Amino acid sequence: MQRPLVPVAGLVLAMSVSTALAQATPTAAERIAGVELIKREALFGNPERAMVMISPDGRTLSWVAPVDGVMNVWVAPADNPAAARAVTRDTARGIRNYFWSYLPDTLLYLRDSGGDEDFHLFSVNVATGKTTDLTPFPKTTAQVSGASHAHPGTLLVGMNDRDPKWHDLYKVDLASGERTLVEKNDDEIGGYLADDGLQVRYATRARADGGQDILQPDGQGGWKVYSDIPFEDSMTTQPAGLTADGSTLYMLDSRGRNTSALYAVDVASGERALVLEDARADVGQAIAHPTTGKVQAVAVNYLREEWQAVDPAIAADLDKLQAIGPGEVGVNARTLDDSTWIVTYSAADAPVVYYRYDRAAGGTLTKLFSARPALDGKPLVPQWPQEITSRDGKTLVSYLSLPRSADANGDGKADVAVPLVLLVHGGPWARDEYGYSGFNQWLANRGYATLTVNFRGSTGFGKEFTNAGNGEWAAKMHDDLLDAVQWAVDEGVTTADQVAIMGGSYGGYATLTGLTFTPDTFACGVDIVGPSNLNTLLSTVPPYWASFYEQLAKRMGDPRTEEGKKWLTERSPLTHADRISKPLLIGQGANDPRVKQDESDQIVKAMTANNIPVTYVLFPDEGHGFARPENNKAFNAVAEGFLATCLGGRAEPIGAEFTGSSISVPTGADGVPGLAEALKGHAQVIRK
Repeated sequence: MQRPLVPVAGLVLAMSVSTALAQATPTAAERIAGVELIKREALFGNPERAMVMISPDGRTLSWVAPVDGVMNVWVAPADNPAAARAVTRDTARGIRNYFWSYLPDTLLYLRDSGGDEDFHLFSVNVATGKTTDLTPFPKTTAQVSGASHAHPGTLLVGMNDRDPKWHDLYKVDLASGERTLVEKNDDEIGGYLADDGLQVRYATRARADGGQDILQPDGQGGWKVYSDIPFEDSMTTQPAGLTADGSTLYMLDSRGRNTSALYAVDVASGERALVLEDARADVGQAIAHPTTGKVQAVAVNYLREEWQAVDPAIAADLDKLQAIGPGEVGVNARTLDDSTWIVTYSAADAPVVYYRYDRAAGGTLTKLFSARPALDGKPLVPQWPQEITSRDGKTLVSYLSLPRSADANGDGKADVAVPLVLLVHGGPWARDEYGYSGFNQWLANRGYATLTVNFRGSTGFGKEFTNAGNGEWAAKMHDDLLDAVQWAVDEGVTTADQVAIMGGSYGGYATLTGLTFTPDTFACGVDIVGPSNLNTLLSTVPPYWASFYEQLAKRMGDPRTEEGKKWLTERSPLTHADRISKPLLIGQGANDPRVKQDESDQIVKAMTANNIPVTYVLFPDEGHGFARPENNKAFNAVAEGFLATCLGGRAEPIGAEFTGSSISVPTGADGVPGLAEALKGHAQVIRK
């Protein structure tokens, strides 16, 4: 029977209108086209200056800045920053961790090789230029355990050259480099706490039940238990320091409560005095007087960091610092006479700026440096704290960044749905927080919203929230991420079909979990140094993680038991690699001591065996993340092209971004536009 013509014509018309509307819908790249593109170099290249400090005697300013493209330590007279000169000459990975000793003209820095995390401790005499390796032993990781203005020429340093699992404690003479044994660690001590006389007063030792003992010397060369920390409190309770006279022990403590509060414990009587507590979040950073060691201000970070003076002597100073702007302030350094502070100020849309604060001059602030002046005036975006409710009623503190194309009036509410990158933090026993992030700004500038989520297991929100992640890898921890994505869809931030997942370390694991356990949820994934096989992960942790191993076994699964191995196998993305159906980019450092290269190799091998495409980027001179800016920029250039193909945002061409990098792509170079061509003319530069 002949069908009526009118409905068919109507259908054809409807299809034509639908097609026209679909063609008219702008891509993420088209939406963001009117906003200036911020170059990757400005976001991920070396900062102009960073880690600004002042020597304890107040005579010398210091910072790290490039020398021939590699970050090194510079010094200058405190009253003449323009007279700066470099005092280190690293030519490989750069110096990323340094501090002043109390010995005049002597600073210290830590450096590993190729990302292997065998950090050696070096001293530099800034007057003579002499550099000394204070821990000149192979496969040794230094741990600085004590420094004192009362003993300026000596440090307490832990070294594991005798036993890779445990650090013996030494006194190290800064002038000669000679070491003297203080404690031979035959008792599986995880850490030491010394007083201002460099006498060991307390130590910590892990127990088989996952808890810890706080120990005191027993006066006979051994130890006695001072206090015990149950497993449930083991991540939220710890000694936090001593006053200089040794009379007060500060404790971060969650025992008998949920969030960790700061207590001052009278050493002689044992009497505890509450310094600060907050029902929303654990107590975080503290500012202590430079000579007495007395805590003067404490921070709590729930949605944002909030400082509170607990000593009236610096209350007015904190008020002046917080008046710099609506962002967040910090104190990097204080002189011994407390006349001069080095202060930091930053916000989500304002990279860190360093100030000199002269208390002796009535509280005068002088701007010193901006870390990234190339970003001044660029279209950076704000960050919006959120409280997202999980399916079982937990509050997930999260942070949303919106591209300007989706938030024209800057109110933090999406005007239009755009692609979203779910950026998952590492750890997982860590947290996301408010503040400037090159990654968030980069993604927003390319047209994507970004959402960072403190899923259960994250730290900082009380022990109940942290412990709720126990045994929940690839389960409720992942559900929290899915609930956050659903929130973003419900709020009109994005649509369910244009969400990518990306992260490093645990965040890389979460990415692999997303693409294997929930293969239809995400459009694509970017995994950076993420484990794929939890059994091999736990069998290859660094030996000096021995004191933390029981925590891993109890919070994840115990590979020493059949039940634990079975659990770890089930929760491993590698087990479910055949479920992957969406594009995947993997980045790995060949020298990673935490998540070995084999973690990435295994899943790449499984995917290629199943003819599942994957792009695998490998750096032979990197470890757990990409420290060299050349490598960081190279990987992000690949990731940018990958995300543009997946989500439709804009991409700065790879161009010459591989120059100076050690990048290699063992598999899948054809999966990212321009990658194969960029590799053809690339000469690897490997620096360790």
